[in-house]
Amino acid sequence: MAGSDGKASRPSLLHRVSDRANAITEGVLFASLLVLVTVTFLQVVFRFFFTALSWSEELSSFLLVWVSLLGTAVGFKRGSHIAVTFMVEKLSPGARRLVQSFIGLLGLGFFGIVVWYGGVLMGTEASQVTPAMGLSMRWIYLMYPVCGALIMLHIVDSLAEAWRKER
Repeated sequence: MAGSDGKASRPSLLHRVSDRANAITEGVLFASLLVLVTVTFLQVVFRFFFTALSWSEELSSFLLVWVSLLGTAVGFKRGSHIAVTFMVEKLSPGARRLVQSFIGLLGLGFFGIVVWYGGVLMGTEASQVTPAMGLSMRWIYLMYPVCGALIMLHIVDSLAEAWRKER
């Protein structure tokens, strides 16, 4: 990245934190997908040849939601979510930055709600346990504040980078 004086500028601390969080997220996502595929495979094998694993369907369901949310966070970091950009691309750089900022603020608001109510669910459902695995639902609902906070980090980083590049 080059600054206005032509020298390469170092990425901001926020950008480096976002990059590091994304690298960790991608690793956890990969491992979670491997576990999901393995558990699902074992579920089919055991159901067909042996006695069904009582916990496998429950774990698969939770992992599916977990990998979906982690994938969403990675998608936000990479800017790879579907978007209708043909109108925004026709705007001047200043107007484009304002529209991107407005959309980013809407995203922050939405994922702020996800984080907040994920925390509320963690508190209100802490006494509930999953039927097959016996885990507290607090640990299951932890995925919403964690992934929501990751997405918010990436949104703030993308907004900061957009404003930084336009200077």
